[in-house]
Amino acid sequence: MISHPISPVFNSESEILILGSFPSVKSRELGFFYGHKQNRFWRMLSLVFEDPLPETIDEKKEFLLKHKIALWDVIAQCEITGSSDSSIKNVTVNDFDVILNTADIRRICTNGQKAHSLYKKYAFPKTKTEDICLPSTSPANAAWSLDDLVSEWKKALLNE
Repeated sequence: MISHPISPVFNSESEILILGSFPSVKSRELGFFYGHKQNRFWRMLSLVFEDPLPETIDEKKEFLLKHKIALWDVIAQCEITGSSDSSIKNVTVNDFDVILNTADIRRICTNGQKAHSLYKKYAFPKTKTEDICLPSTSPANAAWSLDDLVSEWKKALLNE
């Protein structure tokens, strides 16, 4: 079993909660979300909000909070082979009350199908809040170009 090593990012002003599945090996090594250089999450967000690309962990946290985004993952603990979402088993879900009782979350967005299915199975019965399933920013999701990701995520995050 591997425990999630990264604390959620949020504050009382957070309005959108973005949930991934579980951090990749690279993210676990670096100690922050979407740490693999090939993951398009940070590039996509900087384009959605037309803000400079955050580089450091502190810049990424500031970026999220500036745009009223909370960021975490569905899974607190699991068995996983490498970074493969398809290998995830024996899941323990995170307790989202820590965020939901602090912030006025208006939308929950899941980053990819795996995060969406895990959220529906493990978290939705407790939160009773439907998520918006967005296309994964993972490099494994090669069917989606960066421009397509930006367009789709912009609709959900900015209501456009």
